[in-house]
Amino acid sequence: MRLPGLDRVVIAERKVAGYLLALEHPTGRHKALWLLAHGFRAETWEALAAAIKHHAATHEVARVEDSPFGKRYVVEGSFVTPDGRNPLIRSVWFVENSEDSPQLVTIYPLRGTGT
Repeated sequence: MRLPGLDRVVIAERKVAGYLLALEHPTGRHKALWLLAHGFRAETWEALAAAIKHHAATHEVARVEDSPFGKRYVVEGSFVTPDGRNPLIRSVWFVENSEDSPQLVTIYPLRGTGT
């Protein structure tokens, strides 16, 4: 199964530029270092957003988790990066109960993939 609502995904600028690519963010800092090492840049955050959307569109959902507030979708697979290494990542999406647009929660590299 693919991520439902792919044509309506929401990847907010604040999630990408203000968290995933933010070296000053207390919890996003390590992700920023990893993403910068793979060639992504904060000033072109849209390239990372496009790569995340492509990742969700080209890989199957690995797991669905229900909560009282909606569904959490986990997608795993290779991730196209500017440096061409294309590591394996996990992207996490959330769809609120009364919504049909998946919102990006986070991404992170999968352990043991040599990335």
